[in-house]
Amino acid sequence: MDDRPSSHAVGVSLCDSAPLLWRAEDLRTVRSQGLVGALLGSLPRTPRQNVRLGRPLLLLEEEETLLRERQAAAGYRDEGGAELRLQVQQHQEDQQRSYEEQSVLALEDRKSALLRAMTSSHTESGAGALDEALRGRLEALDRSFTFPCSALAVQLSTARAGLSYCPEARAVLRADQPVRGRDELSCDAARYQVFRDLRGRGFYLTSAGKFGGDFLVYPGDPLRFHAHFIAVCVSEDESVCLLDLLSVARLGSNVKKTVLLCSPGPDGRVLYTSLQWSGMV
Repeated sequence: MDDRPSSHAVGVSLCDSAPLLWRAEDLRTVRSQGLVGALLGSLPRTPRQNVRLGRPLLLLEEEETLLRERQAAAGYRDEGGAELRLQVQQHQEDQQRSYEEQSVLALEDRKSALLRAMTSSHTESGAGALDEALRGRLEALDRSFTFPCSALAVQLSTARAGLSYCPEARAVLRADQPVRGRDELSCDAARYQVFRDLRGRGFYLTSAGKFGGDFLVYPGDPLRFHAHFIAVCVSEDESVCLLDLLSVARLGSNVKKTVLLCSPGPDGRVLYTSLQWSGMV
């Protein structure tokens, strides 16, 4: 395990506010730094299952903040931002051009279908009336036809250059820094202080929403170990209901984990209190 800043800059893509990693090289880098995240994507050959997942990797807000701090400490500069924005603009222009081309093709296809339908339902005796009716229908179609964006045929992400399982990274996916700037990070300060302290002690952390806590704390890589603690972040001066303490301690006992109350202090230190269920008196 290496918590030092890596020489490789990790590119973080944003979907709304969710930080995602797409490149296999980035996944290896953050994993070597003890950041776990959660895989979201389906594998190209088995898209209808949800057991063995693939890229992208979703990071916790605390993981993204810690990654941003480490890369800032390594001295990365925002030199690739202009190039990235240019690539995004080029992609949007390509999408618009493809939409216009497909609109023309869709209109021509609709006209062909209308022509076949009208000629098959009339006889040759009414050829003059048919031509007039067909001309009117075609003119009306030109005026009223719209091609919805939802019908646009797009290329699947698994087929794009660099997103397939290839041995080398493609130039289109190269990144020099995380996309999101320091001012855009909105991580809760208390949670992040606990996350950073536990990560600095060598623990691995993932989300603990399904256990009613803030983090699951592992003694090593989650692929090799079960979580030992459920971390719950509370202030030192916060009043906690006794029933809440009993509930979370009982839950920890049922899942064979120790509840860890984590109280960040103003001096940067974190006070830890462990709770274990021993029965009712």
